[in-house]
Amino acid sequence: MLKQGSAFDRYFKISERGSNLSREIRGGFATFFAMSYIVVLNPLILSGPDSSGNTLGFAAVAAVTAFVAGILTILMGAWGRHPFALAAGLGVNAFVAVTVATNPGLTWPDMMGLVVLSGVTMMILVLTGFRTAVFKAVPDGLKTAIVVGIGLFIALIGLVNAGFVRRIPDAAGTTVPVGLGFDGKLLGWPTAVFVFGLILTIALVVRKVKGAILIGIIASTIISVILEMTLHIGPSFDGTTANPQGWSLVAPSFTGWSAPDLSLIGKANPFGAFEHLGFVAATLLAFVILLSIFFDAMGTMVGLANEAGTVDKDGNIPDVDRVLQVDALGAIVGGGASVSSNQIYVEAGAGIGEGARTGVASIVTGLLFLVAMFFTPLINLVPFEAVAPALVVVGFMMVSQVGKIDWQDWGIAIPAFLTLTLMPFTYSIANGLGAGFIAYVLIRTFQGRIKDVHPLMWAVAGAFLLFFAVGPIEAALGMP
Repeated sequence: MLKQGSAFDRYFKISERGSNLSREIRGGFATFFAMSYIVVLNPLILSGPDSSGNTLGFAAVAAVTAFVAGILTILMGAWGRHPFALAAGLGVNAFVAVTVATNPGLTWPDMMGLVVLSGVTMMILVLTGFRTAVFKAVPDGLKTAIVVGIGLFIALIGLVNAGFVRRIPDAAGTTVPVGLGFDGKLLGWPTAVFVFGLILTIALVVRKVKGAILIGIIASTIISVILEMTLHIGPSFDGTTANPQGWSLVAPSFTGWSAPDLSLIGKANPFGAFEHLGFVAATLLAFVILLSIFFDAMGTMVGLANEAGTVDKDGNIPDVDRVLQVDALGAIVGGGASVSSNQIYVEAGAGIGEGARTGVASIVTGLLFLVAMFFTPLINLVPFEAVAPALVVVGFMMVSQVGKIDWQDWGIAIPAFLTLTLMPFTYSIANGLGAGFIAYVLIRTFQGRIKDVHPLMWAVAGAFLLFFAVGPIEAALGMP
């Protein structure tokens, strides 16, 4: 039983933020279940060979992904004191994998070395106060748009992960990028599990049942396991055959205990890319990584803190410097361990929706990641379809803040609209932020209100212009 006013309570601000120990524990479990898929997905993304024909190894990447996520999330909870969890960032790891595959001179250690250098640069920006200053320079209307955009994004992630919304291949002869289910129809037991979980979670939330989101995840998981044991549904793709009625990526299964392989730690080569690609090309790649981790984390942090209600009356996040320090460390440690940059995850919203308000929830999530290194059933028992309803419900909670945006002020309204639409439509928080920031600076200029634009917003907009111009710059340099 947590004693109110104890040193533990005061340090983590549990009572101050209107929470309690049971909420934090439930929230920690909910966040873990919502993001545990990364332990399976990250090895798949980083599975290809480099220019020397070497691979990182599925088992090693899985183990180190869980290990690094566990350590950094515990650190976020203990030092940052917010219910934020970190793991390998999907945007950066995909960029890393594609870059290694398309640049003949690069090896995995070379590319991970660039991630380390980007993290070191990020840490310098945090320690000098620049990153915090940028956060404070963003207008309140854009901060709200970030929250709404992330809400739409996290809901889309849930719908796509559950197979309720699916990408339509270009070969289908249609210009529609996504559609309902498979070929316009809802098929398969996994989709039925998602629908059941969504209805159950909504019912529990509107009835204000404690633990609503976690109960929804557990109930859906139990049904998933029973269905898989009796019907042997299998995954949506087993490596050779596509099964549109199968489970998305993870089919509920019990695979037993295994000793973690942590041999990838310390394998990165910080300056290898400069040797193989040259200074300009390597610097450009590092810049893209830097911009992605800089603004993805800022946007996610703003969205989650607003949803948790931990911002102060001026819209600032308490201990924001500590949060940003851990986030910068995530790039350094993630790159150094060869699993790509670790970043704050939007799926932490599942824990916040469950009532988490402090770093205690993050410590619980981190400990579960460390346990997951040994007990893979904690990962493989929970399919996407069981977690996706929580993401959709949390997305609704975040989108509900859209009324706070001043839609009559077009200098805020148009940038806000671009921010909250491009995040889900481009599957990137950074893209939405970039479009919104650039639009804000331009429209205020057109309105003759240049004085309303903070000088740092000009610098950020300029950086994003360069970010969006990376393609033409690479073409000009003859890069693949």
